[in-house]
Amino acid sequence: MIIAVNTQLLLKDKLEGIGWFAHETLKRITQQHPEHTFYFIFDRQYSPDFIYGNNVKPIILHPQSRHPLLWILRFELLLPKLLKKIKADVYYSPDGWLTTNKKVKTVNVIHDLSFFHNKNDLPYLYQKYVDFFFPIFAKNASKICTVSEYSKKDISKNFNIESENIQVVYNGANEIYKPISKLDIIETQKRFTNNNEYFVYVGAINPRKNLINLFKAFDHFKENNKNEVKLLIVGAKQIWRKEIEDAYLSMRFKNDVIFTGRVSNEDLHHILASSIALTYVSFFEGFGIPLLEAMNCEVPIITSNTTSMPEVAGDAALLVDPNSINEIAKALSTIYSDEDLRNQLIAKGKIQRENFSWQKSADLVWKAIQDILDKC
Repeated sequence: MIIAVNTQLLLKDKLEGIGWFAHETLKRITQQHPEHTFYFIFDRQYSPDFIYGNNVKPIILHPQSRHPLLWILRFELLLPKLLKKIKADVYYSPDGWLTTNKKVKTVNVIHDLSFFHNKNDLPYLYQKYVDFFFPIFAKNASKICTVSEYSKKDISKNFNIESENIQVVYNGANEIYKPISKLDIIETQKRFTNNNEYFVYVGAINPRKNLINLFKAFDHFKENNKNEVKLLIVGAKQIWRKEIEDAYLSMRFKNDVIFTGRVSNEDLHHILASSIALTYVSFFEGFGIPLLEAMNCEVPIITSNTTSMPEVAGDAALLVDPNSINEIAKALSTIYSDEDLRNQLIAKGKIQRENFSWQKSADLVWKAIQDILDKC
């Protein structure tokens, strides 16, 4: 069978959460099913690292997928012609982008509906595009995959999709995430925080990540705990709004907040594994891969009691109301001062993390694709 794949987010050294999902699942699927031919459809020059085997045939379909008007040209006009040309049996999209053309059966991964619930976080034309097209993509998909039970219910409710047509496929975590030695921890703290302990946030910086309340809570923590603990913010400034900057600049202890920007996977591994705890108090997440990465590094977690985060973290985290600065600050103090609790959360994380792996993810994605192939 011929399986066409949307690989526009397979970007070397620029993989984000959805890109990692695409990479880790496609690598396994293509290598474990050599009997099928996979056409990877890129929008620019690709890295050979993403050509996982002889059964992977790369195609570059211009224009680059960078603007809503170009998305319409790409997915509504050019893609259907390409799918017809290569005689695709199934079109698989790991990032939600489909075509409204119904001539090819499709498997679509809609990771979450953050764009639906946080409409002010996206540029105007981007928001207009997803508001119009994504409900159609969901309706037209032969099968939908998503990354949590929360997102499954959210998609079913807001896009009026039968829940039986939605398959939950949890994320996994890169194998590099594991505990490190005491010596490596000392070296990491020396490199990033001048030999000081620290809490860490990992992810892109945008309003729904709730850094404003995290900054305020960290200030409260520092006021009540006289120490040299830092807050390390790891990630690119995706949407750095004035209110986020104002919250940071108004901090009493802003000099104890360190922005690293985007870092390499190796550095991220060492930063996370050397932290007191991961602080991940988003307003909204479809999954939250850093939660799983922290569990694999055997690091305690503070996370929100909303959306998918309790589902992913289980009992391996302190759950807080992301709207409550006091709750977040109290959790920081509790984690910092209570070594027994930290060890309990780490132990529970070792159990919780067994529910997730990229191989399990790949197997479930393949099951969704195979179900469609069986009907061809």
